[in-house]
Amino acid sequence: MEIATHIEQMARAARAASPLVANAPVDQRNAALLAIREAIAEDREAILSANEKDLEQGRIKGLDEALIDRLALNPARLDAVEEGLAQVAALADPIGAVSGLKTMPSGIKVGTMRVPLGVIGIIYESRPNVTIEAAALCMKAGNAVILRGGSEAIHSNMQLGASLASGLLASGLPEAVAQVVPVADRAAVGALLGLSQYLDLIVPRGGKGLIERVAAESRIPVLKHLDGICHVYIDVDADADKAHQIAINAKTQRYGTCNTMETLLVARERTELLPKLVAALQAKGVEVRGCARSRSAAPAITLDAVEADWGTEYLAPILAIRVVDHVQAAMEHIAAFGSDHTESIVTENEATATRFLREVDSSSVMHNASTRFADGFEYGLGAEIGISTDKLHARGPVGLEGLTSQKYIVKGDGHIRQ
Repeated sequence: MEIATHIEQMARAARAASPLVANAPVDQRNAALLAIREAIAEDREAILSANEKDLEQGRIKGLDEALIDRLALNPARLDAVEEGLAQVAALADPIGAVSGLKTMPSGIKVGTMRVPLGVIGIIYESRPNVTIEAAALCMKAGNAVILRGGSEAIHSNMQLGASLASGLLASGLPEAVAQVVPVADRAAVGALLGLSQYLDLIVPRGGKGLIERVAAESRIPVLKHLDGICHVYIDVDADADKAHQIAINAKTQRYGTCNTMETLLVARERTELLPKLVAALQAKGVEVRGCARSRSAAPAITLDAVEADWGTEYLAPILAIRVVDHVQAAMEHIAAFGSDHTESIVTENEATATRFLREVDSSSVMHNASTRFADGFEYGLGAEIGISTDKLHARGPVGLEGLTSQKYIVKGDGHIRQ
């Protein structure tokens, strides 16, 4: 069957299944998640065997070790997948909640109700555990989902898709609630992006190239972020110990995440902090690049930061440092080179912190905290589908509520408009 035809059939089936999961009682949606968990436990050996095929092919193709690591499943990672399903099942139901109900002068009562989006397409690379994590969040929020993983994980994703189908059928929901695209051809992505009559949202998760392609080609709204060029600014009124610990953590706690600091900005009056900080970073294997003023303050910085460094998401142990004159200059730098993801100010001056929090236009803005906290779990969302730097319809870490919309509800008692 032609790929485009097959993808359209999947999308049509998802649209038909959408109202069934949207209107399913939360107990049934939770039962589906727990049944999927049980199916994964039963299918564990088959899942690991399928993953080994992907790993073997990845090594033959010469994938680097970082990609191999993201691709790999093992008993501990499957344990985490199973625990994640239980955690999502335990979250409060986001659907049907009414808020803001108030009586208007006419006597009618007006409020809003949380409702599912409908059908969501997830396009992702490498990590096969996303297959289950994304499906679980979409289903809990009452949505049907189509999952298109990368070609490098096709065997793993198809086996996980079988576990999804088994759990759904055990709970009385149709398999079409969560479907895995069974082909690795890139044409499947293009076919999916054109089906605006069936899908309500696309969520790409992967490298910049994938996200740029999805954003350029999609006829469906896209929830995305392209880069995570995150900043920490050490203000003139920063506490030295806090500044040191936050900067080290923001850069080195994990290198390959979108909320890792890529540029450190330092007020010109606080350059005395740089020698110790740079030494600590270099001791952890970080390559430090600096502007002329930062290199003068910390001679251990031997590499010049060039213009391209300010707009680069390294996802690696590389850091650019720039000395700025004041908070205004720091905010101007962030506006010019940032990606609207996450920025943090270290200061004991509440007025300066408030100004930074109000004026910096990113999806997460922090005061005296590491950028690594920009995460759905850390924000109390329970889990996240991704991080959005868009301003509509969700922004920042996107959890269950971000996978819903709202509608107005009106209650009357025979009211008519005069």
